[in-house]
Amino acid sequence: MLRREIRKYLFDIAQACELLKRFTAGKALADYQRDPMLRSAVERQFEIIGEALRQALRLDPSLSRQITDSGQIIAFRNRLIHAYANVSDGVVWGVLETSLPALSREVKALLSEPEPGDTA
Repeated sequence: MLRREIRKYLFDIAQACELLKRFTAGKALADYQRDPMLRSAVERQFEIIGEALRQALRLDPSLSRQITDSGQIIAFRNRLIHAYANVSDGVVWGVLETSLPALSREVKALLSEPEPGDTA
């Protein structure tokens, strides 16, 4: 069972995943490359995901076993923030296509677990 503080961070991740899906629905890498507002929106949601995951793992390091590539997700966030000039559009788009679906599934599964104190 997840503590309330952890659930908040996981909710933020789930929400960011959904926004990323909405922002990029029907789009291709070329759309992403030519639209600075789309790039900014996508990168911001990845930053939220990475920071929320970092905070959740700080509270419960065992979550790293339930979220695939959690260390890489946080490292990606750090790269977006601190080495933004060296981030390839293709890498960002690849993360959207290859890693985001699994992260979204895993976080939704964690959020479906009952809260402490729930009686079901």
